[in-house]
Amino acid sequence: MTGTGTDHQAHPQDPSPAERLADLLERSRWFGGKGRPFSVTGTRRAGTFGGSGADDDPFVAIELVEVTYTDGTDDAASGEPATELYQVPLAVYLDRQERLDHAFVGWWDVDGIGTGSTGPTGPTWAHVYDAAHDRVALHAWLEAFSRAGDGAVDAGSALAFHRLPGHELDLEARASLFSGEQSNSSVMFGDVALMKIFRKVTPGVNPDVQVHEVLTSTGSHHVAELYGWLDVLDETSDAVIQLAMLQEFLRTASDGWDLAQASVRNLFAQEDLHADEVGGDFAAEAARLGTALAEVHATLAEHFPVEARSGSEVGDLAAAMDARLAAAIAVNGDLEQYAPGLRTRFAAVAALGDVPVQRVHGDLHLGQTLRTTSGWKIVDFEGEPAKPLHDRLLPDSVWRDVAGMLRSFDYAPRVVARTLEAPDQETWDQRYARAEEWAAHNRAAFLRAYAGRDLEPAEETLLAAYVADKAVYETVYETRNRPGWVDIPLAALARIGGAA
Repeated sequence: MTGTGTDHQAHPQDPSPAERLADLLERSRWFGGKGRPFSVTGTRRAGTFGGSGADDDPFVAIELVEVTYTDGTDDAASGEPATELYQVPLAVYLDRQERLDHAFVGWWDVDGIGTGSTGPTGPTWAHVYDAAHDRVALHAWLEAFSRAGDGAVDAGSALAFHRLPGHELDLEARASLFSGEQSNSSVMFGDVALMKIFRKVTPGVNPDVQVHEVLTSTGSHHVAELYGWLDVLDETSDAVIQLAMLQEFLRTASDGWDLAQASVRNLFAQEDLHADEVGGDFAAEAARLGTALAEVHATLAEHFPVEARSGSEVGDLAAAMDARLAAAIAVNGDLEQYAPGLRTRFAAVAALGDVPVQRVHGDLHLGQTLRTTSGWKIVDFEGEPAKPLHDRLLPDSVWRDVAGMLRSFDYAPRVVARTLEAPDQETWDQRYARAEEWAAHNRAAFLRAYAGRDLEPAEETLLAAYVADKAVYETVYETRNRPGWVDIPLAALARIGGAA
């Protein structure tokens, strides 16, 4: 059998569909289990839509693929799950589609092919492709969302397409996959709508859909407007699994991370000027971003529960930070030298009184922000993808989001510095000092605008602990994924770990 789908006959040595899907997962950017041994231990169909499988009429099958890791990892100790569930949409055709050779998954007997979404007639031998790379299949999503807006329901499909009122979809829009996404897959429909396909899924309401629905309904100017979402009822848990969301495409948007880096490059090019003197000074934008986050937090506090952690609960928060540090030291032993100072910071949290908690972003950094002509927008309210859904839905302190942004302001200038040649140590040292100046300048502007006042001692204690906790997380991430960058969080921990 070749990889292009020319033979319609199965052979005993052919990979099974599970093996084919495992291969697709392993080579996909959105797969969160890279580097861990795994096997596909189950698949179940969430639903189908689309057509008959003819050349211009793909049959789209959304498969839920269960992955079991075989490295013996203890989930409770490491935070790494033993099993995960991934959404894999497949475009199924009766005949080979040469235009999709690059997205070929395999060929096997597929239930329902040839009948559209009205019900199966039994398995039919078919060519299977990664639907995210098929413009024709992607357009079927848009058509299904459009029918949902008209109140139509696809007979025979378990999938439920939901639409919010107030926006008509352009069915002539061309679909294209956004190549920059990592943990999910985003699809642009022309320049008016964007669909996010959630890859790692869990029964329960996805916070990205939930928060966007609230912020859209309240008229928030700091998010892209939600148009609709797709879910399915999980029969094993009797809860919905949310599979995709459709929202406004921010056509004038510039990535916050890119803008920050441009400001840093401008500073480095002006060797005789300080961060607040160059034409590319980012402090005003950092302040506007701080104001935007404060307004989003205020809106979320109005529409989601606000609670107070106290006593043992605050102690549990400090203990969790300490436990993450211990686990991180096992990954990178360089953290050990900073552990005493970090533990002092975490212990200070345990001594606090009441700590207010509410719904927050949960994974905020400059890469989760977009600057548009109408101001800053905040995106991706899923929280940390590696965390279980239950944990991502829990209320948390707003200072976690603030800490994430402060760490991002620290990262931006140091990443730029690494991309530039330093002919000697003196140049590198000077650039490092200017990077710290830029980071401190913009951290202060962001924090002043966010808080609008001096922080109270308890808030300073909590923020300092969250910043340290975030840098510990970054150390583990960089050690595993970008070892050449691990000195960035380690340098931060050297500054804060010994000064607690």
